[in-house]
Amino acid sequence: MNRIITLLSFFSIIFAQEENKLIMDIEKSLMATCCWYGTVYDHGNKEMEIEIAGMVQNGKSKVEVLKYFTDKYGERVLASPVVEGFNFFAWLAPIFISILCFIILVTYIRSPEGTIKAKIIDKDLSIKYSDQIEKELKNLD
Repeated sequence: MNRIITLLSFFSIIFAQEENKLIMDIEKSLMATCCWYGTVYDHGNKEMEIEIAGMVQNGKSKVEVLKYFTDKYGERVLASPVVEGFNFFAWLAPIFISILCFIILVTYIRSPEGTIKAKIIDKDLSIKYSDQIEKELKNLD
């Protein structure tokens, strides 16, 4: 009888630790709805913590809990956006911008110094009628 009680308490401790890990994971995945400033885990929104703990104790999975809160508050409640539709661009844009900046930086560093300087024009800079202009200016004096 003692062995059975010991085994039951051991399994209940292990199961409680797994529940706590699942609760923490869900709390890190949801934004606090009181101020939308941080996650439930960081902010400590008691109402949501109690609701999440109750759902996990009733046997709900992470996906089911997230779907419940998404249906209730919309996608805004998720700490990271779902990777589909326009949100897919939100995940890929930083990668593309980083690659583009890297290419521009490498191109700038590898460009030779002489190509950046302005070219000097070797044309005759004299004015076509400069002699006539000088003669007329002397006549005015």
